[in-house]
Amino acid sequence: MFMPRRKIRIETERLTLRPPVLTDFREWSSLRERSAEFLVPWEPQWASDHLSRKGFANRVHWSQRSISQGSAVPLFLIRREDSVLLGAITLDNIRRGPAQAGTLGYWTGEPYARQGFMREALLAMVHHAFERLNLSRLEAACLPENQPSRRLLEKCGFKYEGVAQSYLQIDGRWRTHVLYAALRSDRRGRTDAG
Repeated sequence: MFMPRRKIRIETERLTLRPPVLTDFREWSSLRERSAEFLVPWEPQWASDHLSRKGFANRVHWSQRSISQGSAVPLFLIRREDSVLLGAITLDNIRRGPAQAGTLGYWTGEPYARQGFMREALLAMVHHAFERLNLSRLEAACLPENQPSRRLLEKCGFKYEGVAQSYLQIDGRWRTHVLYAALRSDRRGRTDAG
Protein backbone atom coordinates (compact mmCIF):
# COMPACT_ATOMS: atom_id res chain seq x y z
CA MET A 1 0.00 0.00 0.00
CA PHE A 2 1.38 3.40 -1.00
CA MET A 3 1.49 5.96 1.80
CA PRO A 4 2.32 9.55 0.87
CA ARG A 5 5.23 11.05 2.81
CA ARG A 6 4.42 14.06 4.91
CA LYS A 7 7.45 16.18 5.68
CA ILE A 8 7.35 17.68 9.12
CA ARG A 9 10.01 20.02 10.41
CA ILE A 10 9.40 22.60 13.11
CA GLU A 11 11.98 25.32 13.81
CA THR A 12 12.16 27.19 17.11
CA GLU A 13 14.67 29.67 18.46
CA ARG A 14 17.15 26.97 19.55
CA LEU A 15 15.73 23.73 18.15
CA THR A 16 14.79 21.81 15.05
CA LEU A 17 12.02 19.28 15.65
CA ARG A 18 12.11 16.53 13.04
CA PRO A 19 11.23 12.84 12.69
CA PRO A 20 13.91 10.30 13.64
CA VAL A 21 16.01 8.71 10.90
CA LEU A 22 18.08 5.53 10.94
CA THR A 23 21.36 7.46 11.18
CA ASP A 24 20.25 8.83 14.59
CA PHE A 25 20.71 5.40 16.17
CA ARG A 26 24.12 5.83 17.81
CA GLU A 27 23.36 9.26 19.26
CA TRP A 28 19.88 8.18 20.44
CA SER A 29 21.06 4.94 22.06
CA SER A 30 24.00 6.69 23.72
CA LEU A 31 21.78 9.45 25.15
CA ARG A 32 19.15 6.96 26.36
CA GLU A 33 21.79 4.73 27.94
CA ARG A 34 23.56 7.64 29.69
CA SER A 35 20.18 8.95 30.91
CA ALA A 36 18.66 5.58 31.91
CA GLU A 37 18.67 6.21 35.66
CA PHE A 38 17.05 9.61 35.03
CA LEU A 39 14.38 8.29 32.60
CA VAL A 40 13.40 4.81 33.83
CA PRO A 41 11.32 5.93 36.85
CA TRP A 42 8.99 7.91 34.54
CA GLU A 43 8.68 5.61 31.53
CA PRO A 44 7.10 2.29 30.57
CA GLN A 45 9.48 -0.60 31.21
CA TRP A 46 12.13 -0.82 28.50
CA ALA A 47 11.93 -3.89 26.28
CA SER A 48 14.96 -6.18 26.19
CA ASP A 49 15.86 -4.76 22.74
CA HIS A 50 15.15 -1.13 23.69
CA LEU A 51 18.66 0.12 22.91
CA SER A 52 19.30 -2.22 19.96
CA ARG A 53 19.71 -1.13 16.36
CA LYS A 54 16.75 -3.33 15.36
CA GLY A 55 14.54 -1.82 18.08
CA PHE A 56 15.48 1.66 16.91
CA ALA A 57 14.82 0.77 13.26
CA ASN A 58 11.34 -0.38 14.29
CA ARG A 59 10.79 2.99 15.99
CA VAL A 60 11.87 4.87 12.87
CA HIS A 61 9.55 2.82 10.65
CA TRP A 62 6.66 3.29 13.13
CA SER A 63 7.37 7.04 13.06
CA GLN A 64 7.30 7.21 9.27
CA ARG A 65 4.11 5.15 9.06
CA SER A 66 2.38 7.16 11.80
CA ILE A 67 3.21 10.49 10.17
CA SER A 68 2.01 9.20 6.78
CA GLN A 69 -1.24 7.93 8.28
CA GLY A 70 -1.77 11.07 10.37
CA SER A 71 -2.04 9.07 13.60
CA ALA A 72 1.04 10.49 15.36
CA VAL A 73 3.81 13.08 15.04
CA PRO A 74 6.99 11.71 16.68
CA LEU A 75 9.83 14.25 16.58
CA PHE A 76 13.39 14.44 17.86
CA LEU A 77 14.67 17.64 19.48
CA ILE A 78 17.87 18.69 17.72
CA ARG A 79 19.83 21.66 19.07
CA ARG A 80 20.40 23.94 16.08
CA GLU A 81 23.79 25.32 17.12
CA ASP A 82 25.54 21.92 17.04
CA SER A 83 22.97 19.37 15.76
CA VAL A 84 22.98 17.46 19.09
CA LEU A 85 20.00 15.24 19.94
CA LEU A 86 18.42 16.42 23.22
CA GLY A 87 15.27 14.30 23.52
CA ALA A 88 11.95 13.67 21.79
CA ILE A 89 8.33 14.76 21.78
CA THR A 90 5.41 12.81 20.33
CA LEU A 91 1.88 13.86 19.54
CA ASP A 92 0.22 10.44 19.51
CA ASN A 93 -3.24 8.91 19.43
CA ILE A 94 -4.52 11.63 17.10
CA ARG A 95 -8.28 11.31 16.96
CA ARG A 96 -10.29 12.97 14.22
CA GLY A 97 -14.06 13.21 13.80
CA PRO A 98 -15.87 14.85 16.69
CA ALA A 99 -12.83 14.62 19.05
CA GLN A 100 -10.06 16.42 17.08
CA ALA A 101 -7.65 15.57 19.90
CA GLY A 102 -4.24 14.05 20.58
CA THR A 103 -1.98 12.98 23.43
CA LEU A 104 1.48 14.40 24.11
CA GLY A 105 4.47 12.58 25.54
CA TYR A 106 8.10 13.69 25.82
CA TRP A 107 11.50 12.96 27.28
CA THR A 108 14.78 14.84 27.62
CA GLY A 109 18.24 13.39 28.09
CA GLU A 110 19.55 14.09 31.58
CA PRO A 111 22.35 16.48 30.48
CA TYR A 112 19.75 18.75 28.81
CA ALA A 113 16.98 18.73 31.41
CA ARG A 114 15.73 21.93 33.03
CA GLN A 115 17.30 24.24 30.44
CA GLY A 116 14.04 25.27 28.75
CA PHE A 117 14.47 23.04 25.70
CA MET A 118 11.36 20.96 26.33
CA ARG A 119 9.28 24.05 27.07
CA GLU A 120 10.34 25.45 23.69
CA ALA A 121 9.53 22.14 21.97
CA LEU A 122 6.20 21.69 23.74
CA LEU A 123 5.00 25.19 22.83
CA ALA A 124 6.03 24.59 19.21
CA MET A 125 4.22 21.25 19.10
CA VAL A 126 1.08 22.78 20.64
CA HIS A 127 1.15 25.53 18.01
CA HIS A 128 1.64 22.95 15.23
CA ALA A 129 -1.21 20.80 16.56
CA PHE A 130 -3.68 23.69 16.81
CA GLU A 131 -2.68 25.69 13.73
CA ARG A 132 -1.43 23.07 11.23
CA LEU A 133 -3.31 19.94 12.27
CA ASN A 134 -6.44 21.81 13.35
CA LEU A 135 -6.80 19.85 16.58
CA SER A 136 -9.01 21.21 19.32
CA ARG A 137 -7.68 19.43 22.42
CA LEU A 138 -4.26 18.20 23.56
CA GLU A 139 -3.90 15.90 26.53
CA ALA A 140 -0.88 14.94 28.65
CA ALA A 141 -0.46 12.80 31.73
CA CYS A 142 2.35 12.38 34.25
CA LEU A 143 3.00 10.77 37.59
CA PRO A 144 1.74 12.94 40.48
CA GLU A 145 5.24 13.15 41.99
CA ASN A 146 6.84 14.30 38.72
CA GLN A 147 6.88 17.96 39.69
CA PRO A 148 9.18 19.12 36.84
CA SER A 149 6.78 17.68 34.24
CA ARG A 150 3.74 19.13 36.01
CA ARG A 151 5.37 22.60 36.14
CA LEU A 152 6.32 22.32 32.47
CA LEU A 153 2.75 21.52 31.42
CA GLU A 154 1.35 24.36 33.54
CA LYS A 155 3.91 26.86 32.16
CA CYS A 156 2.82 25.83 28.66
CA GLY A 157 -0.84 26.57 29.37
CA PHE A 158 -2.08 23.08 30.19
CA LYS A 159 -4.73 22.91 32.90
CA TYR A 160 -5.08 20.18 35.51
CA GLU A 161 -8.16 18.05 34.84
CA GLY A 162 -8.02 15.20 37.30
CA VAL A 163 -6.60 11.82 38.18
CA ALA A 164 -6.66 8.53 36.24
CA GLN A 165 -6.25 5.44 38.40
CA SER A 166 -3.86 2.76 37.07
CA TYR A 167 -3.47 4.80 33.88
CA LEU A 168 -0.18 3.40 32.50
CA GLN A 169 2.41 0.81 33.37
CA ILE A 170 5.49 2.75 34.40
CA ASP A 171 8.72 1.03 35.35
CA GLY A 172 6.85 -2.29 35.34
CA ARG A 173 3.76 -1.51 37.44
CA TRP A 174 0.38 0.17 36.99
CA ARG A 175 0.57 3.78 38.11
CA THR A 176 -1.98 6.50 38.72
CA HIS A 177 -1.43 9.68 36.68
CA VAL A 178 -2.56 13.28 36.85
CA LEU A 179 -4.22 14.51 33.68
CA TYR A 180 -3.70 17.86 31.95
CA ALA A 181 -5.19 19.37 28.79
CA ALA A 182 -4.76 22.40 26.57
CA LEU A 183 -7.69 23.58 24.50
CA ARG A 184 -7.47 25.54 21.28
CA SER A 185 -10.15 27.94 22.48
CA ASP A 186 -9.50 27.82 26.19
CA ARG A 187 -12.03 29.74 28.26
CA ARG A 188 -10.69 28.30 31.52
CA GLY A 189 -8.16 31.08 31.93
CA ARG A 190 -5.27 32.69 30.09
CA THR A 191 -2.88 30.37 28.26
CA ASP A 192 0.17 31.01 26.09
CA ALA A 193 -0.11 27.60 24.43
CA GLY A 194 -0.73 27.76 20.70
